[in-house]
Amino acid sequence: MSQPQPGTSHLNLRAQVIRTLLAVHQGQSLASVLPIHLQKVADRDRALFHELVLGSLRQWYSLKSITLPLLTKSDNNETVETCMYVGIYQLLCTRLAPHGVISETVEAVKQLGYGPLSGLVNAVLRRVSRETTHFQEELAHAHGLPSWLFKRLKKDWGEETLEKLCWDLKQIAPLTLRVNDSAVSRGDFLDILTEHNIAARACELSDVGIVLEQAVQIPNLPGFEDGGFSVQDEHAQLCAQILPNLDGKVVVDACAAPGGKTAHLLEHFDLKKLYAIDQDSKRLLRVSENLERLQLTQHADVEILTADATNWIVPEAVDCIVLDAPCSAIGVMRRHPDIRLLRQSSDIAQTVALQKEILQHMWQQVKAGGHLLYITCSILKAENEQQMVDFFATHADAQEIKIDADWGIEQIHGRQLLPQQAKGDGFYYCLIQKS
Repeated sequence: MSQPQPGTSHLNLRAQVIRTLLAVHQGQSLASVLPIHLQKVADRDRALFHELVLGSLRQWYSLKSITLPLLTKSDNNETVETCMYVGIYQLLCTRLAPHGVISETVEAVKQLGYGPLSGLVNAVLRRVSRETTHFQEELAHAHGLPSWLFKRLKKDWGEETLEKLCWDLKQIAPLTLRVNDSAVSRGDFLDILTEHNIAARACELSDVGIVLEQAVQIPNLPGFEDGGFSVQDEHAQLCAQILPNLDGKVVVDACAAPGGKTAHLLEHFDLKKLYAIDQDSKRLLRVSENLERLQLTQHADVEILTADATNWIVPEAVDCIVLDAPCSAIGVMRRHPDIRLLRQSSDIAQTVALQKEILQHMWQQVKAGGHLLYITCSILKAENEQQMVDFFATHADAQEIKIDADWGIEQIHGRQLLPQQAKGDGFYYCLIQKS
C-alpha cells in the first residue's frame, strides 16, 4: 500500500516521530533526517521526541517480534506497523500514562492518512496495556537484531556470549568524556565536576576517561569552552595507551573525521608532524573546530587534508599510521541505533574489501621500524580478526606487537572489546610493526 503524503503542520508529536522512523526505515540515516525533522518539533517536546525516536530504533526488531503475532494478517503497511511499534514502545519502556499514549498514537494513525486502520492499532495497544508485564518479558527476551546479523554474531561469538551481547546492544550507552590532560588532570577535573554538583566517576580502562552519571548539556559543563575535555567512548580512548611513544615522530591519522583520535594524539604526544586525512571535507571541518576548542593547533605541525586513504601518498617518511578503518559500526549501535535498520548483510563484504585496499596502500607508507594501529568500531570477525589473519598471511614484513592489556578478548591477532552495559562500545585494535 502506498503511503499518503500529508502535510506536517497539523501532525501531533507521535506522528512526527513516526515520519522520522519511516525515513530511516526507507534508507535515510538518522543524522541526515533528524535536524530537518526537529525544526518542526516544539522546544518543549524535543526531549520526548528524541526518546521515542532513539528508543524505538533501539528496540525496533524486538518490537517487531512481539507486534507481528498480534496481527491477524499483514498487508505490509509499514506506516501502521511503525505506529504500533511507537505505541508499544511507550507502553512498555516509558512511564507515560497508557490512556494518553493510546489516544495520541491512534490520532497519529489518522493524521498520517490511515484512519480506517486506527481501530486495529487501538485494539493492539489496548491489549498490550492490559498485559504489560507479559509483553515486557517478551521484549526483554527478544534478541532485537536483524536475522542476518544475529546469525553472524552467533557464528562469531557463540551462544553463551551472544545472549549477553544482544542485551547489551539494546541498552543506552553511557556519556563518557576524555579529559584533555595537556590542560587539566583527570583528578582535578573530577574535583571541578564535584564542585558543580555533577555526578561522575573515573573510567576503569582509560586513564583519562570520565563517565557522567547524570544527564547534562555538554556545552554547559565547566571547561568546555577552554578545551578541558572531549566527548569520546571509553573503548575509543584506548588508542593512545596502545601506541608506542610517538614524541618527535611523524604520524598519519587516516580516516580522521570527526577528530577524536587526532586530538588525543596531540594531547598525549609531542609529535613532530601530524597529517589528519579524510575524504569527507565537511566532516573534516569538525576536526579543525575540535582542535581549536581544545587549543591544540599550536602543539605541533598539523595538516588537515581532504584525501582518499586508498591512494593518498604521504610526502615524507612516516613513523606511525593510526587507521580507524571504515567498518559496519555494529559496535557503536547503541549510540547510532539506526544502524539496525540501515546496515545490510551485503554491506559487509564490500566494507571488508575497502578495508583491505586501505590497509594495503597505507602499509606501503610506513617506514621500516614504524607502526600501524588498525582499529574498527565493529564486532564482526570478518572486519577484524579475519582481516588481520589475511593481512599477516600476505605481508612478510609485518609483525604483530601484542597488546599488553587484560581488557577485551584476545584474538588470533589483536584484541576485541564488546559493548558492555554502563561501559564502552565494541572496538577492535591490532598493533603492527614493519620490519
